[in-house]
Amino acid sequence: MPDIYWEDLVEGDVKTSAPTIVTREEILEFAREYDPQPMHLDDAAGKASMLGGLAASGWHTCAIMMRLLFDSFLCRAAGLGSPGIEATRWREPVFPNDEVHLRRTVTDSRTSKSRPDMGLVTFKLELVKAKGGVACEQTCVVLFARRNPGARLA
Repeated sequence: MPDIYWEDLVEGDVKTSAPTIVTREEILEFAREYDPQPMHLDDAAGKASMLGGLAASGWHTCAIMMRLLFDSFLCRAAGLGSPGIEATRWREPVFPNDEVHLRRTVTDSRTSKSRPDMGLVTFKLELVKAKGGVACEQTCVVLFARRNPGARLA
């Protein structure tokens, strides 16, 4: 049963997930399967690239963000899906053994005009490196059920 509804997601609210360590094996496995570019598969190619070393694919960092979002939040939320990601920016590479966590900030929240039983929440999601810096950031909208869909809004 969900315990997080649209009403619980207040503009300005910031939450962080537990950290995770990105391993070399994960980077190589993801790259072999989904993004087999040399800088994600080979140390020398990574070092010669603008990344400066073997680094996780940007798509891998997005997948890590999704996992952290689910584990820290969505698994307990009355989520109804998403119309999509508005923006994704890869800011810094993620290297083997980097520790990262997700920071999610509610930047907007409103009820649906066509479906008053749900609300739309805009999030800024950031994959934050323990050593400093943001590896990836996204802006996305997620739909949530309202706890009390018949309640009047102030």
